[in-house]
Amino acid sequence: MTTTTHPRSFLARNQWLLARRTSQIAILVLFLIGPWFSVWWLKGNLASSVFLDTLPLTDPLVLLQSYVGGHTIEATALVGAITVFAIYALIGGRVYCSWVCPINIVTDAAHWLRTKLHIGVNWQPRKATRLWILGASLAVSAAAGAIAWELVNPVTMLQRGLVFGLGLAWIIVLAVFLFDLMVSRRGWCSYLCPVGAFYGIAGKVALIRVSAVRRSACTDCGDCFRVCPEPHVISPALKPRDPNTSPVILSGDCTNCGRCLDVCADDVFEMGGRFRKRPG
Repeated sequence: MTTTTHPRSFLARNQWLLARRTSQIAILVLFLIGPWFSVWWLKGNLASSVFLDTLPLTDPLVLLQSYVGGHTIEATALVGAITVFAIYALIGGRVYCSWVCPINIVTDAAHWLRTKLHIGVNWQPRKATRLWILGASLAVSAAAGAIAWELVNPVTMLQRGLVFGLGLAWIIVLAVFLFDLMVSRRGWCSYLCPVGAFYGIAGKVALIRVSAVRRSACTDCGDCFRVCPEPHVISPALKPRDPNTSPVILSGDCTNCGRCLDVCADDVFEMGGRFRKRPG
């Protein structure tokens, strides 16, 4: 397969990527302007927060760990978890990974550098590894009576490092970067992170999906597979054996990052609903 030469502008080829970066940075800034400038629009962190002193937002996985750890679940935390779960179940669970999580910026940077340095595939864990880590985090929480994953969660560590400065937090973030750069291509998000695994399960019924609606126009350039963080999700929609197969990417692994829309010069993909049954 050969790479397609794009006649479009840089902005046209990166509009979804730029939108994601804007979203990730804006959310991070909302958290940071509180401790930095005493502007408390969003208090807390991605594990548990309150928006404008009114709307509680709780990571459902954090709440689940708290519950199995024997902690009393307060009504506000439960409301926050239901709210967050409903949002991600509607728009796509792993939208968290590509549009919210700040560690995604770190792992994307590692992937970009890995590509520039022509570092090979090396070692790839099994896909089920992150499910085992998810199960282990719940088991440890139950045994220790603690919210186990938050003790080492790189997302929490990154926010803590930005607020309090250098420390163990940055060592964990650096370890994630080096793992993706030197050990495993997109290894952290695709194979190890239990938060991504949890939201992948939550988003299996999501309504908003990427679709290969004009797959007959595909020229087999392979650009979409090269940029996709989970390339295995593309083939069933783009190259199905049955031409009547739905063009919608239904895998919970899809992050709805939109990079396939950015790079496809043939405009094969679009963002839309999950109920489109026929290609265009």
